[in-house]
Amino acid sequence: TVDYDSTLASRSMLAAAVEKAGYKVLEIEGVMAERLARKAELNAVMRDLIIALAFVIPVASITMTYSFWSDLMTTDIRNYILLILAAPVQFFAGFRYYKGAYRAILNKRANMDTLVVLGTSSAFIYSLIVTLSPELVSTPDVYFDTSAVIITLVLAGKYLELRSRGSTSEAIMKLMDLQPSTAVTIRDGAETQVSIDEIKEGDLVLVKPGERMPIDGIVQSGRSSVDESMVTGESIPQEKVEGAEVIGGTVNISGMLKVKATRVGRNTTLAQIVKLVEDAQSSKAPIERYADKIAGYFVPAVLIVAVSTFIFWYYVGSGIWDVGDALSFSLTTFVAVLVIACPCALGLATPTAIVVGTGRGAQLGVLIKDADALETAGKLTTLIFDKTGTLTVGEPKVVKLVLGDAHDERELLYHAGSAERGSEHVLSGAVIEAAREAGIVLDEPETSTVVTGEGVTSIVKGVTIHVGNRRMAARLMSTPSKLDQSITQMEDEGMTVMVCIAQDKMLGAIGVADTLKAGTEEVVRTLTDMGLKVVMLTGDNERTARAIAARAGIQEFRAQLLPKDKASAIRSYQEAGEIVAMVGDGINDAPALAQADIGIAIGSGTDIALESGNIVLVRDDLKGVSTAIRLSRRTFRKIRENLFWALIYNTASIPIAAGILYPFTDWLLSPMIAAGAMAFSSVSVVANASLLRRFRP
Repeated sequence: TVDYDSTLASRSMLAAAVEKAGYKVLEIEGVMAERLARKAELNAVMRDLIIALAFVIPVASITMTYSFWSDLMTTDIRNYILLILAAPVQFFAGFRYYKGAYRAILNKRANMDTLVVLGTSSAFIYSLIVTLSPELVSTPDVYFDTSAVIITLVLAGKYLELRSRGSTSEAIMKLMDLQPSTAVTIRDGAETQVSIDEIKEGDLVLVKPGERMPIDGIVQSGRSSVDESMVTGESIPQEKVEGAEVIGGTVNISGMLKVKATRVGRNTTLAQIVKLVEDAQSSKAPIERYADKIAGYFVPAVLIVAVSTFIFWYYVGSGIWDVGDALSFSLTTFVAVLVIACPCALGLATPTAIVVGTGRGAQLGVLIKDADALETAGKLTTLIFDKTGTLTVGEPKVVKLVLGDAHDERELLYHAGSAERGSEHVLSGAVIEAAREAGIVLDEPETSTVVTGEGVTSIVKGVTIHVGNRRMAARLMSTPSKLDQSITQMEDEGMTVMVCIAQDKMLGAIGVADTLKAGTEEVVRTLTDMGLKVVMLTGDNERTARAIAARAGIQEFRAQLLPKDKASAIRSYQEAGEIVAMVGDGINDAPALAQADIGIAIGSGTDIALESGNIVLVRDDLKGVSTAIRLSRRTFRKIRENLFWALIYNTASIPIAAGILYPFTDWLLSPMIAAGAMAFSSVSVVANASLLRRFRP
C-alpha cells in the first residue's frame, strides 16, 4: 500500500514514476481482479489440458491397438512406455488435484480433489506395481490409460465449466465495461485528458457526442439525448439540459455537454450497482447452504461406499460371479465410484443460477441485494404497495374541470390560477401548472389572503376571486344543484375539489388528484394473474384510498395508516401465513420495508443504494416489480432443476459404478466413462443456469 499527499502528487504521477523505473502499472479492483483471476485460472487449466492431451492420445492409442501388433513389443516394454507417457499427466497436468487434496487434508475435510486423487492414484500405483514387479500380480494388465484419461476428462470438464461460469457473470462484466478509463476535464479554462481516478467531486467534465459519461453529475451547459438503457434499462433516450442529472456509464448521443461531477469513483451509480451485484452473487441462499451441507457429508460417504465396493467384489463378489482377476475388477469399481460421484454438479447447482439471475436482473434495472432475497421473492404470496409515490406519481394534478358560470375551461383556469399565485398551498401548484400547460398567461394578484381551512381570496386586476373548498363556497353563495352533484361525484372518485368564485359567479369546480403512474393497472393485473394477493396501504382517507384502489384494480386496501401502522398491517398478514413483499419509495416506508419478508424499494436512476430494500428498482417503473418476482421464480426453478438432476445423477450413478448391473448383464462401467459422465454433469448444470440470460420481462 502506498500513501501519498494528494496536494503534492497524483495517481498518474506515481504511475509515471513506476513506469519510468521500468515496471508496468496494473490497476486492479473488484470485479476486474476477479476477471483477471478467472482468466489466469482458465489459461492454467487450458495449459494442463493441452499437456494432458499431448500424452493421453498416444497412451490411448497404444492401449487400444496393442492387440494388433503385440508380437512387435513385449507387454513389459509396453507398460514401461505407458508409464513414461502417463506420469506427466498424473503428476504435472494433474498436480492441481494433489494440491487441492492436500489443502483439504490440512482443513480436515474431503472434497472433489480428494476423490480424483484417490481414484487416479489407485489406478496409477497399481499399474506401477504391475510394471516394476509383475511377479506380484496374476495379470500384466495396467491402468495407466484409465488414470491418464480420467485426469484429462476432469480437466476438460473443468475448462468447459470455467468457460461457462465466465459467461454466467457476463452481465456484471458488461457493466464494468461501461466505465470509461479516461475523461476530459476543464480546469482553468483548459481541456485536459486525465485518468478517471483523478476526477474529484466538483470537477467540470466535457462529454462529446458518442462518449460515455465518466461520472455522475449535473449538466452545467449544453443539450443532448442520453442513452441510459445499459444502466437503468430505460430504452428511450432521455433529454438532458442544464440542471439535469446524468449517470456514469450512459452514452451521450447528440450534443456536447459540460457536466459537474457530483459522484465519482466508488460512489457513482454504476459502481454502486456493480457492488450490489457483486455482493448478491457472493452471498448464499438458504437452499445453497442446504446443498453445501449435503456435499459436506457426501464425499466421506462416497469414500466409504468406494472402499466397501472394493471389499465386496474382492472378497465376496469374485467368489459368486465370474469377474476374472478379482483385484483388477475390484480396483475398477473402486476407481469408478470415486470418479463418478464427484459432487461438482451439486456444488454448482445454486451459485451459477444466482450469478446469472442477479446479473440479468442488473441488466434489466432490478438490483437484488442478496441470494436470500432472491429465494424469498420466488416464494411470495402477498404484495403490498404504498400509495403515494409508489402507485401514484406523488404530485397532485388537475384531472377534471366542471364548468359553472364560466364560458369555457380557459376562463376557469385563468381566474383560479391567477388567484392561486398568491398561495403556497401544495394544490395551488397543480392549478398553476394546468393553466401553464393550456398556454394561459396568468396575472399576479394585487393582494392575497389565505382563509384557514377554506382556501384563498385574491384580488386580480380589481376583481375579487375566491378559490377554496365546499365550506368556502357554502359561506359565500349557494351552489347550483348540478354543480353540487358533480362536486360530490369528484370527491367520491378521490379528488380534492376547489370551487372558483369571481364577481359573485360560481365559475366552476376543479378536481385535483394524485394520478396513477403509467402502467399501474397493467402491473397489478399481471401480479394478480401470477397468483399474488395485491394490497394497498396508505395514510390517505378512506374515500381517496378507495378511489385509487379501484382505478388501479386493487381489491384490498387499508387507509389512514401511520408508518408504524403499515408495519403492523404487514405483521398481521405474516401472522396469517403470508409471505409478504412491501413496495415503497423508501422515504417514509422504512418500517414497513423492514418488517416485510422482502422490501422492494423504487429508486430514481441515481438513488439505487436505498438501505431499506432487499430489492431495488433502478427506474421509477412498477413493471420492475413483476420483473423481479418472475426472475426470482425462474432462477429458483433453475436451481431446483439443477439440484434435482445433480442428486438424481449421483444417486443413480454410484450403484452403476459399483457394479450393481454386472450380475445381470456382465457389464461394468469403465472409470473413463465415469469421468466423462462426471464432467458432463457439471457442464450441463452450468449450461442450464446460463439459459437465464435469455429471460425477458
